[in-house]
Amino acid sequence: MDQPASPPTKMGVSVTSRATEGSAAAAPVKVSAQNVDVFYGEKHAIKGVSINIPERSVTAFIGPSGCGKSTFLRCINRMNDLIEGCRVTGRILLDDDDINDRSVDVVLLRARVGMVFQKPNPFPKSIYDNVAYGPKIHGLARTRAEMDAIVEQSLRKAALWDEVKDRLKEPGTGLSGGQQQRLCIARAIAVSPEVILMDEPCSALDPIATARIEELIDELRQNYTIIIVTHSMQQAARVSQQTAFFHLGNLVETGSTEFMFTNPHDQRTQDYITGRFG
Repeated sequence: MDQPASPPTKMGVSVTSRATEGSAAAAPVKVSAQNVDVFYGEKHAIKGVSINIPERSVTAFIGPSGCGKSTFLRCINRMNDLIEGCRVTGRILLDDDDINDRSVDVVLLRARVGMVFQKPNPFPKSIYDNVAYGPKIHGLARTRAEMDAIVEQSLRKAALWDEVKDRLKEPGTGLSGGQQQRLCIARAIAVSPEVILMDEPCSALDPIATARIEELIDELRQNYTIIIVTHSMQQAARVSQQTAFFHLGNLVETGSTEFMFTNPHDQRTQDYITGRFG
């Protein structure tokens, strides 16, 4: 596992407004959360979180274990709907659509907002069928040739095609851990999502597989909005353009990754990034 990040070295940078600094701030907003609270029964897990996620960039959610970053991530494609006793208030807009509106089809929402989980979870199907599963459900291919094209394109985007093109009928569960995670990414992008959520996607992988996933994330951000939860400060610094720091269910601050790692406004952010707690 990664060691705590070294103390920032560029502490002389002047920061005035989190909302206007960094290149990510100039990008159009893809996801906007407005005063979001999450309750698990009586437990208040997320407290009044508001954040704008820029389009076609990588936003990293960081913070100590249990701080609420994964809980908030799951709000963005309504995965918390599956948890009994969970209640979400506030607004989350995907473009201009309120994802919690009663008229929203959750199946279609999850096609627009894909998710890659902490542990690779390929279906007990062939590599081909893993990728084809979503397009079949959503009727994205009318012919076998169209489906073949979607599968190949998705595997290419996930940097996996050259490794599996000769064994598409073999089980996805037979791949290595890193390959399985890239297969799950291919499965997510096969339905042409606009946003990809990643919940600690490298925590179960070795350093070489982690590096491949990080390279892939950097390539995918050209076409997708990516939000990643990571326990690794180094990974957040490497892959993201915007970083948000969570602590005890609160969003402490957010801004361009460069400024968050060199001159954060809040002492709690500074203490976490430099390894004083977490």
